[in-house]
Amino acid sequence: MSAGTPAGLRPPRNQADPRAVAWWTAQGLILLVPVAGAAVAAYWMFTSRPVWLGACVALFAAGCLALAVLAPRATYRVERWEVTDQAVYTRKGWLTHTWRVAPMSRIQRVDTARGPVQRLFGLADVTVTTASSAGAIKIEALDHEVAAELAERLTALTQATPGDAT
Repeated sequence: MSAGTPAGLRPPRNQADPRAVAWWTAQGLILLVPVAGAAVAAYWMFTSRPVWLGACVALFAAGCLALAVLAPRATYRVERWEVTDQAVYTRKGWLTHTWRVAPMSRIQRVDTARGPVQRLFGLADVTVTTASSAGAIKIEALDHEVAAELAERLTALTQATPGDAT
């Protein structure tokens, strides 16, 4: 067991679907290209175009594009999830790894969701809601069939686990 691993759990093995990288990249571009474009447009229209400010705007725009392209690849490499007979858990984070663990006896609800862009990529998310005040556990960017099977498995495991999920 590695440092930082919750007691009794091995590091999660499962990753998002490989198509998640393209989906996350598309999301990043949809968000960051207009931001970078607005910065360039504001520089072009509302300043006397000093060179130092142009360099700053160009660096900002390049940073936005780099973030949109590189962050999804880093996210894909580090985010993992796992389901056992006792719990569902995730590990996320680039610098700080955050583990979220939900014992089967605490699960209250299992949902799947597919946004319009996700449907283009054939992906879906699974959200596991528990009695915890920390919120739900979200397993993102799974193949939509895998997500449906996972939701069915979690529902069956939850029903077979004694307890009232409170």
